[in-house]
Amino acid sequence: MLDQSTPKGRMLSAALDLAAKKSWADVTLLDIVEGAGLSLAELRDTFKTKTDIIAALLRAVDDEVLKRAPKRGEGQEKRDLLFDIVMTRFDVLAPHKPALKSIYASGAADFSLAAPYLSSQHWMLQAAGIGTDGAGGALRVAGLGLAYASVFRTWLEDDDPGHARTMAALDRRLRRGERAMASVDQVASTLNRLATDGPGFLRSVLRGRPKPDAAPGGETGPKV
Repeated sequence: MLDQSTPKGRMLSAALDLAAKKSWADVTLLDIVEGAGLSLAELRDTFKTKTDIIAALLRAVDDEVLKRAPKRGEGQEKRDLLFDIVMTRFDVLAPHKPALKSIYASGAADFSLAAPYLSSQHWMLQAAGIGTDGAGGALRVAGLGLAYASVFRTWLEDDDPGHARTMAALDRRLRRGERAMASVDQVASTLNRLATDGPGFLRSVLRGRPKPDAAPGGETGPKV
């Protein structure tokens, strides 16, 4: 996943090695460059903070996941393909689980990681053939982000080689998300029709409603 022939790849590898050996909170930039056999001057040209290093790790994982992403089969449900892609991500991360436990335990993530984190969700959805455009797409990205964060915590503690707990949690979260998005898509479709053909759409809705019961003589309803 990491190209050891480049300074950047060596820095990322050193960061993961150090995180696996001690708390990520205690790892310094100097530790990382010394572990990579480089200088702070070389690191400064690439990374300014440890948060930058984590963002670069996210992108490196994205690249590897997209390379390994399974081809979609004919008639395969998008949810099933997304399940396979997320599990592929965990396969990519597996060699670095001790480091990831250390990074996760170091405290709340920097807000600047939100963009690269959501970018990861965007690309996993795209690999599954699930659109991420518009308001509905943004909700899918955010929804997968929440689901992935929850399942990631399960994966960190799942030492079963078959990852039974992780797969069960992922399947549950994806099914729940699929049901939620179906409702969102229905609302979005209604709002879109209102925006593009408001009066006509409302007339068609009203025409479909049952008329009030007619009283004899053509008058409507009982009067009190």
